[in-house]
Amino acid sequence: MGVIKKIRYDCRHATYLIEKRQHRSLTIKERIELAIHLSGCSICRLFQEQSRWINRMLRSLFHSDQGRGPVISDEFKRQLQQKIDERLK
Repeated sequence: MGVIKKIRYDCRHATYLIEKRQHRSLTIKERIELAIHLSGCSICRLFQEQSRWINRMLRSLFHSDQGRGPVISDEFKRQLQQKIDERLK
């Protein structure tokens, strides 16, 4: 398989690069590989959009002006624990 074909059909590597780009810079080679892959893969383009959205939501949640982490009600915790216990049985 040629280099270009390998890049175009390697979604696992593309998703790795999408996530890596959100935390640090990609090399020129990685940017080119990702651009080639995204030009032909609508699934990875959708993954990229969803990943950006999730990261923005998490950043806003954990860096809010309130200065505290997310709050989960005791009732929700209890229900979640029940579901976990049921699945483990």
